[in-house]
Amino acid sequence: MNTFPECHGIIPARYESSRFPGKPLANLLGKPMFWHVHSRASQCPLLKSVTLATDDQRIHDAAVELGVPVVMTSSDHTSGTDRVLEAARKLKLDNDAVVVNIQGDEPCLEPTMLEDLLSPFESPKVKVATLASAIGPEEAMSPDRVKVVRAQNGRALYFSRAPIPFDRDGKMHSYLLHIGLYAFRMEALVRFGHLDPSPLEQREKLEQLRLLEDGIDIYVTETNHACHGVDRPADLESVKTILEKNQ
Repeated sequence: MNTFPECHGIIPARYESSRFPGKPLANLLGKPMFWHVHSRASQCPLLKSVTLATDDQRIHDAAVELGVPVVMTSSDHTSGTDRVLEAARKLKLDNDAVVVNIQGDEPCLEPTMLEDLLSPFESPKVKVATLASAIGPEEAMSPDRVKVVRAQNGRALYFSRAPIPFDRDGKMHSYLLHIGLYAFRMEALVRFGHLDPSPLEQREKLEQLRLLEDGIDIYVTETNHACHGVDRPADLESVKTILEKNQ
């Protein structure tokens, strides 16, 4: 009988951002954004711990003041996944543990999305998992909306900024939008950290393609929940409205 692995959430939170410097510290209803992400993620019963990973002393100190577990990481990382790997190593997580990369700009995160994300790990064969949700054809045309196609067993076949699959007959009513929440078994996360950026990754600017090009399967679970990420300061007002409704 298989036992469900130990799961840990890590929230990468860097200060520098071209579109929104200091985003993790943005004030939402009297608390910094990272606090809301941590609070929501901590409601997932499958997570044994949720830790903030930052490269900035201001974020670190604010987390300590609010009682949010935090580790300092290098400022040299080129991706959030690399930061998550360093944090996981500092936390000395077991090789079979599952590490969840929780986006630090999702203050309205639904805890049940994390349960959806982790559900494939009931199988010991699953090394990496992510989420997707249905969107319409018009939204799928945007290169900012990453699409995914998957096999019947849920394994990702490809991710793209292009609308995939190509709708030759003009009959498609929905596509699968990739949601950037990832869960890795520690061994797969370490392997990812040793890989160089791949040709398709560099072409599409999608780091998950590095895994597929190396032959690492990614399993995709469809969720009914939507994301409400904060990319720019202008996004804060709509997020505040959602948080106020959920209070």
